[in-house]
Parts: sequence; structure tokens; C-alpha cells
Amino acid sequence: TPFNVSSPKQVGQILYEVLQIVDKAKKTKTGQYATGEDVLSKMTDRHPVVQLVLDYRQLVKLKNTYVDTLPDMVNPRTGRIHTSYQQAVAATGRLSSNNPNLQNIPIRTELGREIRAAFVPREGWKLVVADYSQIELRLLAHMSRDPVLVEAFRNGEDIHTRTAAEVFGVPPLMVGPEHRRSAKAVNFGIVYGQTPFGLAMQLGIDRKEAESYIRAYFERYAGVRRFIDATIAEVRRTGVSVNMFGRKRPIPDMQSRNPNARGFAER
Repeated sequence: TPFNVSSPKQVGQILYEVLQIVDKAKKTKTGQYATGEDVLSKMTDRHPVVQLVLDYRQLVKLKNTYVDTLPDMVNPRTGRIHTSYQQAVAATGRLSSNNPNLQNIPIRTELGREIRAAFVPREGWKLVVADYSQIELRLLAHMSRDPVLVEAFRNGEDIHTRTAAEVFGVPPLMVGPEHRRSAKAVNFGIVYGQTPFGLAMQLGIDRKEAESYIRAYFERYAGVRRFIDATIAEVRRTGVSVNMFGRKRPIPDMQSRNPNARGFAER
């Protein structure tokens, strides 16, 4: 039957009422059927139309965000695109980019890489791509002074393999891809204050198992636990977070009576 693929409401009716591809329909706060990517990506094996809807959405996003807009942003005088960097927009202090946002050019999918291929240097010039290696975890090691984490980086070890060995209690040579994937989720989850519930959702495991992963991590990297606790206590006392260069970020919800707001502020 015909339906508007761009209408979440109609997509929901097709999937849940016409095709009835799930036993229990998930709904949003507004009472509509949930048709977000996170929901649909788990149903692609139920009916071919689900993947087609996801593919269509990806194409529409690429077209609307990049294909239709980037050519209009070319400076007629230089023939090139010039972004604007904002120094005081992101609360964390990182630079943000707009008109266009050059920090958000897709790369993960094959179609996304086609968009990125449109950016070429002028004749005789080259584009250089550089990336930090595990920068968040290096900063964590530096600021927490955790001896195990510091030693791992000083020895040039693969930090995710090391964490997998520590958390799962297996020798480094026995760490498989699945162990490493879980350890990576734990490593980055810890940095950003992920809860056992969030980690369980990400890894597809039960909450008790996620709790044991996080507990094992903090037992092994006790310096990280102390650093996180001390930082939260200091910001709760002062109301501001201060980075290594003295940049201050007010975080007023540290004193909030709302547990959700307080937890978000702590993270």
C-alpha cells in the first residue's frame, strides 16, 4: 500500500499495524509508534521494507544536508568553501564549525565517503588528515595519575586489550575481538560517566554483568575512581569545573534536587 516514507507516523502504521512485524509496539512520549534508527535497525531481518526505509532516510539526509547545500556555499571569488569556527559556543570549550559544519562531514558509510570525496585540494596542494590516538584515555591517565593506566601508555600497550585482560581476568594473548570490543565500551563509558544500564544496553548484556565490568574496572584502576570522585566533590563545592588551562565551566545542577539533572551534571 502507498505511504509517505518521510512520515514517521505513516511508517509506524505500516510496520506495526499493516505488517505487524513486532509483537509489542514501542511508542514515543507523544503516543506515536517509535520508528527511530535505533528501533528500526533491530528489525531489519523481519521485513525487507525496514532496511529500505533506513536506506531512504540516509539518502534524504545526505541530499538535504550536503548535496543540496554545499554547492551554494562555494565562495564565487575563491571557488572554495570557507567554514566559520566558533570559540565560545560549545560549553566544553572545543571549537565548533558552521556554514558549513566541516566537523560533521560523513565518513563511516560508503555513501558518506562519496560526499567527503567532493573536498579536493587546489592544484599542487594536499589535504592532511591527523587524528589523536586514544586522546581521552591519555588525558584520563595524565589527570588521574592512575599508575596502571600511566604504565600502559608509557609501555605503548593497546589500552583496550590491557583493560580486557584486567577486567575479564584473561592473559593479553587470549583477549579476543569480543573481549576487546567490550573493554573499549567500558573504557570510553567510564570517561563519560556511563551507568550500568547504559553499558548493558550498548553491549547487549544484562545489568548485573555490566555492573561487574564497571566494578572490576574501578578495582583495577583505583586511581581513576579517586579522580572522578574528587572531581565531582570539588565541582559540587565550587559550582564550576576547571580544565588544565584554567577554563571554567559553571555546572549549577550539581546541587539540583532532581536526581536526573544532578546525574547529568555529574557526568
